[in-house]
Amino acid sequence: METDERKTKELLLLALAVCGVFITLFVLVLFNGYLLQSFQLLPRMVLGIAAQWLLFLAPGMLMLARKERIQDFGFTKRGRLKQILTGVCIALAMSAILTVIPILLGLRDMIGSTNYTRAWQFAYEFVYAVAGVALAEELVFRGYIFNKLLLIAKSKWWAIIISSVLFGLLHVFGGNPIQLLLTALIGMLFCLCRERIKGCTMLSLIIAHGVYDALIVLWSGIL
Repeated sequence: METDERKTKELLLLALAVCGVFITLFVLVLFNGYLLQSFQLLPRMVLGIAAQWLLFLAPGMLMLARKERIQDFGFTKRGRLKQILTGVCIALAMSAILTVIPILLGLRDMIGSTNYTRAWQFAYEFVYAVAGVALAEELVFRGYIFNKLLLIAKSKWWAIIISSVLFGLLHVFGGNPIQLLLTALIGMLFCLCRERIKGCTMLSLIIAHGVYDALIVLWSGIL
């Protein structure tokens, strides 16, 4: 009975966190669409990164209230260089299979495009993708949500599927149904990397996610 009560409590907290994430997402969409462009370039670049961190606001507040540790998500201090290299290797492999090959096969429309023409723009995209988008999204989906689902369902596959579906839905404001499905599949791939690749930590996933996203822009600009 006590275990069932704990699961119910964890489920309610998870639902609250997920609602908070999607409410924050809606606010960010409005902010990026109506306010962010009114700032000068440098403040806009900094705010663009910082705004992404707000996605972790609701889960982070719940963690603080319950005195939970972010280290429980899969962070470790040992072998940081190896963790980073693991993330880079995952990103390069994913980029080759999911971005470069489709572009070379004439499927550019499925990948996207960019109007970047300067080196500093591509450099900023890597910083934004890793320190902004990937940091926030991995903490939320492969960190907080995935670990909460493990506590509730006691099944890695359920945790992988549900967290990946939610990850796909995170992109509902910027993509069509096919893109949402592909994003969910990419989320599953990140989960599988975490579970199957030795030495793949949360830091590895942040690097992999960010570099993979940034490479999409890079390949779209030069291929």
